[in-house]
Amino acid sequence: MTRTASMTTAPTSADPTMTAIGEAVLEGRAGDHTSARRKLLALWSACGAGGDPLHRCTLAHYLADLHEDPAQALAWDIRALDAANALTEQRVQEHHAGLHIAGFYPSLHLNLADNYRRLGSFEAAAEHITAAAAHVPDLPQSPYGDLLRAAIPEVAEAIARRETAPRASAPGAGPKDTAPSGTNSG
Repeated sequence: MTRTASMTTAPTSADPTMTAIGEAVLEGRAGDHTSARRKLLALWSACGAGGDPLHRCTLAHYLADLHEDPAQALAWDIRALDAANALTEQRVQEHHAGLHIAGFYPSLHLNLADNYRRLGSFEAAAEHITAAAAHVPDLPQSPYGDLLRAAIPEVAEAIARRETAPRASAPGAGPKDTAPSGTNSG
């Protein structure tokens, strides 16, 4: 799965929730997945299902990375897409002038496609990888955009081959510590 670091960096205006998300994400990337998950789940609880769509999208997007189980990751990735669909361009621009909601969709659909693929739901995976590919023109010309442009055909090929194994090239791939009991709900 691919996550955008730009969702939490260089804000246009101060947003304590986005700052806290960024700090937790950095903690997780440093290897402390349990602490990162706990902090992100606390932020999710504070935000609530009807909270700021930018916060919900970002939280769910990163929480998915903290689950090796594709079913658990899928639940968070669905939440991220639902929140993105409720997000306005104005809200995204308030957070960061260089971000556009359209640029979120390639990654969100890629993540869903990869999780459905890992679960053996190849029809749903194909629908989402097609959606990811359709949004490629919305990607920035940057290393991040290049990463996604490379990952989309990689996942499409894995879907076509009916592979369910985790991709070695997926960010967050590799061993993660386990979630404390009850932390996968949201």
